[in-house]
Amino acid sequence: MYNIIFFTNILRILDEKGMTKSELATKADMSVSFLSDLTTGKANPSLKIMESIGAALETPLPMLLESSDLDREAMDAIAGGKMPQSLPRGFVRICAVLPEAKAFVVRKWEEEAKKKMQEKGRP
Repeated sequence: MYNIIFFTNILRILDEKGMTKSELATKADMSVSFLSDLTTGKANPSLKIMESIGAALETPLPMLLESSDLDREAMDAIAGGKMPQSLPRGFVRICAVLPEAKAFVVRKWEEEAKKKMQEKGRP
């Protein structure tokens, strides 16, 4: 599951930055073919490789691993089956870029959601 989230986030950030796989490979000190294998799910990156990619993309590693902007159906399709769900039914995890004032409101919503999940017996 994390490989899928990782490589979809790499592809999204490359697109956002207008960066090519070749440029990323050079900045992360790896071959383009290995990077291509990573972004197609054919290779498993080590922590060191993931850190190099995060640094080259100027993106903290947790942001590359924690969430994806893909919906549930897209994640299942990429995985070739049902992805494991870590959240209770009715809850979703999203990643968004927001102005500070709106982020404050979203953080409050997250606190409320976490309380509800704890009530349902989920950490």
